Order: sequence, then C-alpha cells, then structure tokens
Amino acid sequence: MPSITFDDLDEGMRQVMTASGRGKLDWASSRMVVLGKLGSEIRERGHLSGRRIAMSLHPEAKTGVLALTLARAGAEVRLTTCNPLSTDDEVSLALRTFDVTPGTLEVRARKGIDRDEYFRALNWALDMSPQIVIDDGGDLVRLLHTERRDLLKDVLGGCEETTTGIHRLKAMAAEGRLDFPMMDANDCAMKHLFDNRYGTGQSTLDGIMTATNLCIAGMEAVVAGYGWCGRGIAMRLKGMGAIVTVTEVDPVKAVEAVMDGFRVRRMEDASRTASLIITATGCCDIVGENIIRGLPDGCILANSGHFDNEIDVSYLRRTAVSVKRSRRHVEDLIMPDGRRLHLLSEGRLVNLAAGQGHPVEIMDMSFAIQAAGAELIAMKGRELPKDVVPFPEDLDRRIAILKLSAMGQSLDVLTSEQERYLSSWEEGT
Repeated sequence: MPSITFDDLDEGMRQVMTASGRGKLDWASSRMVVLGKLGSEIRERGHLSGRRIAMSLHPEAKTGVLALTLARAGAEVRLTTCNPLSTDDEVSLALRTFDVTPGTLEVRARKGIDRDEYFRALNWALDMSPQIVIDDGGDLVRLLHTERRDLLKDVLGGCEETTTGIHRLKAMAAEGRLDFPMMDANDCAMKHLFDNRYGTGQSTLDGIMTATNLCIAGMEAVVAGYGWCGRGIAMRLKGMGAIVTVTEVDPVKAVEAVMDGFRVRRMEDASRTASLIITATGCCDIVGENIIRGLPDGCILANSGHFDNEIDVSYLRRTAVSVKRSRRHVEDLIMPDGRRLHLLSEGRLVNLAAGQGHPVEIMDMSFAIQAAGAELIAMKGRELPKDVVPFPEDLDRRIAILKLSAMGQSLDVLTSEQERYLSSWEEGT
C-alpha cells in the first residue's frame, strides 16, 4: 500500500518534484485573479483568522492556491484528497514548503492510495476538530455525521463543491440528519454554468486524449447524462468531430439534447455501436452487466462522475479472461467471447486521474465561491439553518463582475429612465 508521507523518496527526487509543484502553483496563482482579489479582501477583514478548516478536495494546483489563500487569511488548514487517484504528487509535496503566516497548512495526500488509506486521510483532516469543512462529494460530512459525531459541537458549517455532494446533502437534510449548515457552491450560477459545463467538458476530453492518444474525430461517442457536465462533454465531443449520442432519464433534458443537435437513445441501444462511452450522471450502474455484454469490440469506457460506481468495474474485471495495462491509464480487458474493452483510470474521474483537472480560469471562479463561503460560515454559521444553504445572489454577481474585469470586458449600466421603465407596469406600447 503506498505511503502518503513520501518517505520513500530520495532527497534528489523530492527536490525535483517540489520544484515542479511550486512551478505549477505559481502558474495557477498568476491566473486565478478573482480568487486573488477576493482572498486579499477576506484576509483584510480577518474573519478566518484562527479558524480551523478541513478540506477534502482534489489536491492539484488550483486547489493548492485555494488552500494557500485560506491559510494566508489566517486559517489553520488541513488538506486531503476526495478521490484516491486525483492528487498531483508534485503539488502535494510543494504545498508543504510554503510559509503561510499567519495561518498554517498541512497536507496529507498522494495519488494511488487505497480505500483504507483514503479514509485514514479523511479522519486525519477531521482530527483537528474543524470549525469549517470544505467538501467535494460529501465524504467528510458523512464521516462527521457517523463515525466522528463527537466533533459536531465545534462545526460551524461548510461548503460543498459538487453535484454528487449536493445530492447527498439534500438527502440528509430531507431526513433531518444534517447537523450544520452547508453552503451550496455547486448551484451558484458562477460555478455550475462554467465549472460543470466548460470545465468538465474540456478536462474530460483532455483526460481521455492523454490516456489514449486516439483521435476524437469520427468516434461514435455516447454521453450518459445531460446535466451541465454532460452538456459540456457532448459540446466538446461534437466540436472535435465525434458522432455524439446522449442518454437521459429526464424528458426535458432529453428534448434539450435533441434541440442542441444530438441523438437521444436508450443506453442499451446506443452502446451497441459505441467507440467511446462517457458517464456523467452522478448515479450508479449506468454501464452495468447487461450493457457490458452488448458492447462492441474495442469500446472505450470512461467516467467523469464523482464516484467510481457509474461503470461496473467489478463485473468487468471478474468476467474478463485477461486484464493488462497497455498504457498508464488504460486497462485492456479481454472478455470470454474475445471482445476487447478498454477501461480508463479504473473507472474513476478521468479528467483528474488521467488529465489535469479543470482549466485554471474556470477553477478561479469556483474556488472564489468556496473561499467566500468559508468566510460566510465563519461569520454567520451559528445563525444559518441546518440545511443546504444557497449562496447570496449578490456574491454571484460580485464574482461575475470580478471575472469580467479580469477578462478585460465591461458591462452597460442602465440609465435612471431605463430603470424606471423596467420597474413600471403602466407603460404602454
């Protein structure tokens, strides 16, 4: 089992990896201008000074900039992963070398850890008895409500990043089981309209192309799910010349997919001629045993949902007569009838396991929301309901304005006459 302490590295390799990680962090930081501006304001206000923050996110460069931002605002931060394959080891090492006075930053994450070590790392993050949690997928919050209930008394609240995590939190809240407020970062307009669509679309294709080195143009691709993530993936596939089919259970989203220029089919039918299947639903068993039996020879399976249960990896490996790794992120499975199927990144998040995650400029907006949410919890956590709490709309607008400024764009401003017109019901034609 891999250690997450990096004790097995010799000093020369440690220095090389740390230098590379610092370069990635510097590169990301120089382009995360919205988070930079907001972080300076948060530091000046001082609401995070001395606050204990446990973070379970994908420890790569953009996440590292968020962790540094919170620590430099005075917080005590512990960062670990939310997925066994999503850590950038160079960044994880580099983050341990920064002076983040007045706060502190500790990191416990390494790519390729197993399930037991993953949960030990989550528990390590919680051992600080956090006042604020920043979660991606909901595992930290679940632990706090099950095995670590002794820590609940200190928790003011937290923020959740993903669609999957919000689904879990809303289920907890509906049962009256959520014991502190959780800010819904995922449903902010400045998050899901850009992170889920443009971020997931680009990073998923980046991961698949890095993993396979194959041409997207001409592929018969199936995208499972037409939420914001599925929209982004389908859009990028279409733009690169793939023949795209969407599968959906929601009739409204299905009609939208058709109007956007995609075929909509049942997975059972669409999968039979697919060159590539990408799951992005947040649900389980999308490519299950019955689908796998009908997949064509050479089909590539990739997942862009948070958990590794959208593709039945267990059935694939159990049924295959031969499993080998032809490339770093590609498992070749020979089925009993001779078909070759190719699984990317063990069925985990392909955009982070094989790619670099979402683009820097996208995560700049998403992590600005997370930082603002952490400050809001520090200020008002005891006053907020024990529920999934939407972000204030003015915060969305503030981040949008900062982003426009960073892009060198500008807004029109309504005149007083226009404002009067829009607020009146007496104006005729």
